[in-house]
Amino acid sequence: MAIVKVIELISTSEKSIEDAVENAVKEASKTIQNIDSVYVQDIKAHVKDGKITTYGCICKVSFRIE
Repeated sequence: MAIVKVIELISTSEKSIEDAVENAVKEASKTIQNIDSVYVQDIKAHVKDGKITTYGCICKVSFRIE
């Protein structure tokens, strides 16, 4: 039987939502092995002077425990 653990991460990027998600996975993979998936729970963008300055997301990263 496989055991899967889920952690919640908040990530940002100045480029895009996709980059923010990639940043979350990249940081998680520094200390976690066997990452299976990432679920993007929430997306937001910070706006200044009518322009988006940063993108952010709340991600749930799941990984197998061995």
